Amino acid sequence: MGVDLAVSGLLDKMVKLTMVARVTDGLPLAEGLDDGRDQKDADFYKQQAKLLFKNLSKGQHEASRMSIETGPYFFQTQRNLAKLNDELYEVHQIMTRNVQEVLGVGEKLDQVTEMSTRLTSDTRMYADKAKDLNRQALIRKYAPVAIVIGVVLMLFWLKNKIW
Repeated sequence: MGVDLAVSGLLDKMVKLTMVARVTDGLPLAEGLDDGRDQKDADFYKQQAKLLFKNLSKGQHEASRMSIETGPYFFQTQRNLAKLNDELYEVHQIMTRNVQEVLGVGEKLDQVTEMSTRLTSDTRMYADKAKDLNRQALIRKYAPVAIVIGVVLMLFWLKNKIW
């Protein structure tokens, strides 16, 4: 035996109570979680829903085509549950897309962080290479002058030693 009926109590577009039961015997199968607010109202509406299930289980109504309205509250049948499931599926799709977008932003942030780290290490490497090139340029520029001065000083020293 499958689920034949779900009851949702709505007030100001906010679900206060949800119960699922079999129409064949009126047995409640599932019930929404209570948040602790409006406890006296919740008990009243739970009793009302149970009475509705018992009345429906007597077979006086065709449950698959019935919707019962009581003021700001209404009770949904299987046909309305299919519509609710479709709407929940749409909400699920939207939430999935939003989560994927957030994850995509996180992945892009990881890529930016990785790129930043790589650029920092490349910058250090290029700075070290620039220092080496400057040192080599200084050596190439002043080495011939230093060698000539060294040779001249050595010749003066040898001249003074020999003569």
